[in-house]
Amino acid sequence: MLTNAELEKMVNTTDEWITSRTGIKERHIAAKDQFTSDLAYRAAVKALERAKVKPEEIDLIIVATITPDMPFPSTACLVQQRLGAHRAAAFDMEAACSGFIYALEIAQQFIMSRTYDTVLVIGAEKLSSIVDWEDRNTCVLFGDGAGAAVLRNRPGAHGLLTAVMGADGRKAGLLFMAGGGSRCPATADSVSNRMHFLRMEGKETFKNAVQAMVTAAEEALRRCEIDISRIKLVIPHQANRRIIDAVGDRLGAKPEQLFVNLHKVGNTSAASVAIALDEAVTSGLVRSGDLLLLVVFGAGLTWGAAVIEW
Repeated sequence: MLTNAELEKMVNTTDEWITSRTGIKERHIAAKDQFTSDLAYRAAVKALERAKVKPEEIDLIIVATITPDMPFPSTACLVQQRLGAHRAAAFDMEAACSGFIYALEIAQQFIMSRTYDTVLVIGAEKLSSIVDWEDRNTCVLFGDGAGAAVLRNRPGAHGLLTAVMGADGRKAGLLFMAGGGSRCPATADSVSNRMHFLRMEGKETFKNAVQAMVTAAEEALRRCEIDISRIKLVIPHQANRRIIDAVGDRLGAKPEQLFVNLHKVGNTSAASVAIALDEAVTSGLVRSGDLLLLVVFGAGLTWGAAVIEW
């Protein structure tokens, strides 16, 4: 756990500055010897236990992440090995903070096409490994974590009703990490120039995030032929409290409809809505038959929304 008070000792910032601008009070930081695959594995085990699904029943594992253990093999393959899910195909996919919803829709398509019966979807990140701890504008925002869900096709079961996905590559420069890929492989110069840390244009990202999330959410509701009053909980990407409030206001959501755990976990990218969904369910806020609206945005820019019947 890394609190704002502890960050005050690391960079030129204050608890008041962080809280007033982001709503974040603390975030979880993985240990030095704990990696994205470790976080993903723990989330997967819990999801399988709750779903009463055995590893050998899994047909496909999808891990949404921007912080894989390594460029290859995929983090999904590492999770598959640890679970003993040897029947499963496995791959990673990357849509930044939108990754979990993108992965849910991919899983849904595999199930609807009858290619696979049981799909394990994981959102997992160790963002502390790519955060510049000397940049107060970004290091205060991010945390580490993972969440997972099991999708299956069962008669009479509830689940994903619709998912909306979108992207605008013209705004790719608002949130990115320049180093580490084929364009800028790791060199002494790239490391010394701090190119292997994420960078963000905060004001422009904020403006684009609100518009994208609202548009996606409205489209998801339209597809389901419902309005916001039918939604038990709106579970938005936990990036910034002001973004969450702006989205909720524009959607016409009541304060009690907005689920927020941002103050405890910070921005965990692809894991964000997965972690929030898990907390909402385990805290008893969600019951069978409830309609949930998940809405996200991320680097790319990417965005998405999903309506789930629990």
